[in-house]
Amino acid sequence: MSWMTHLTLALMVAVCSPAAMAADERPNFLIIVADDLGYSDLGSFGGEISTPSLDSLARDGVRLGNFHTAPTCSPTRAMMLSGADSHVAGLGNMGELLQPFQQGRPGYEGYLNERMVTVGQVLQDAGYNTYTTGKWHLGRTEETSPKARGFDRSFILVQGGASHFDDQHAIIAKDPKAIYREDGKQVEVPKGFYSSEFYTNRLIDYIEADKASNKPFMAVLSYTAPHWPLHAPDDWLDKYKGRYDAGYEPIRQARLERQKQLGIVAADTTPNTPMAKGLPNWSQLSDEQRKREARNMEIYAAMVSNMDYHIGRLLQYLEKTGKLDNTFIVFISDNGADGNSPLDLPGNKEWFASEFDNSLKNLGHKGSYADYGPQWAQVSSTPYPLFKGFTNEGGIRAPAIISAKMLKKAHLQGTVNKDMVHVMDLMPTLLDLAGVPALGKTFHGRPVQTISGKSMRPLLEGQAMAERQIGWELFGRKALRKGDWKITLVNPPYGTANWQLYNLKADPTESRDLSQAEPAKMKEMLVAWDQYAKENNVLDGKFDLKYGFETCLYEYCFK
Repeated sequence: MSWMTHLTLALMVAVCSPAAMAADERPNFLIIVADDLGYSDLGSFGGEISTPSLDSLARDGVRLGNFHTAPTCSPTRAMMLSGADSHVAGLGNMGELLQPFQQGRPGYEGYLNERMVTVGQVLQDAGYNTYTTGKWHLGRTEETSPKARGFDRSFILVQGGASHFDDQHAIIAKDPKAIYREDGKQVEVPKGFYSSEFYTNRLIDYIEADKASNKPFMAVLSYTAPHWPLHAPDDWLDKYKGRYDAGYEPIRQARLERQKQLGIVAADTTPNTPMAKGLPNWSQLSDEQRKREARNMEIYAAMVSNMDYHIGRLLQYLEKTGKLDNTFIVFISDNGADGNSPLDLPGNKEWFASEFDNSLKNLGHKGSYADYGPQWAQVSSTPYPLFKGFTNEGGIRAPAIISAKMLKKAHLQGTVNKDMVHVMDLMPTLLDLAGVPALGKTFHGRPVQTISGKSMRPLLEGQAMAERQIGWELFGRKALRKGDWKITLVNPPYGTANWQLYNLKADPTESRDLSQAEPAKMKEMLVAWDQYAKENNVLDGKFDLKYGFETCLYEYCFK
């Protein structure tokens, strides 16, 4: 009898027993989300950044080396909470970047639509305490806030990013003030606010306030680190001083070697860096530019380490209160590293000049607004090509860790799993572990969308996840994965605007297009794409954007 069968029987006894109200033995769930963290940034994924808390989760659990998201944040979050494709859930495109041909169309509402039921709503119904803190980005109003979508307690940032300090600057000139909501109501952040610390504290407060309830909890802790603007508390800003002075390539090569040693990638892997010839290398930059590039990466690394520190505080709290061993923990990044410039967002260039002090001395402090650029983002994506916003592996393959002492499965501990897993799989996995029936076609008497994700039960039991096909589309960039095969279509100058075919088993970094050599496989994959696009209402049209469509570093632009 498998551990899952034992767990299911125990859950049935716990729920049906007269003593169930006194001692609900079902597992707690904690989903931790980093914002724009690259595939190779964590120590346990090959990075030089110090992340001892997350590395300890990796030692106790399993790293998902083949975990996939959407190309950007809000579509990923919609899929994470709903178990359905973003084009069905309401985020066929990011709300702030909706194009005229998408506006008003089903699946392109720009918020998590009412056809979806969230994992919070289902588990709340099943007797869980439900909480979320941090980034929401799935609706601006009280009616589309976590309070209305199944979360008992919530403190969230409405928009896609903001200053990490208490000045409440948002990230786009046309929407300049960060909006926060607690339990649906708009609030201001307190003096001394720093995002990673505050979101962690608030979640601990929520769990502590309900400690007498004897109910299990489901919590989503959604950091805004290390999303730009790059900010870190003063006592963290110089943690990595001088560490990045040698430039991009030594860091990339050192990360790749560690990834090989850790079993994250195969020993013969070569990084694919398609922008290498179109953007400046370290020697082409001026002394001032190199100082600025190094400083931006120092701040980015400090943000990641600071986030890890606060994750450690949360784990210590759970251990102190006796909850850790019965908590199923999942850590993910919401997409690949971000090499897109905030200067390309509407009105930002003028806004930066008038509102922010981006002198080298002030970078990372309150009142600055910096990003770390496309070259460092490509380093963070090592060994995969491109970054956030693209359907190439650098945009959609993200670091992920499952740590669950409750599983008591020694064969999982410290391993790297290479099964294809998708962010849509989190909701069905949690319902499976909680012993909650799969979502049907109605919820509370209203018709709802069924989910596409699959439970990770096989992976957790040491079996292979079943082969399936999964599609992606954002900004007109497309991809479909079926087994080891993947097709992509990416606009110039990043791609050819024609479909390309890759065998990811032989060529995980998408460096050899097989579309001409394998015409039968190409035809099969295109049929699968058409099926995916029809089932999920993927719309085609012209995109009029600069953000994500032009990549520049100082005076150099990729062409």
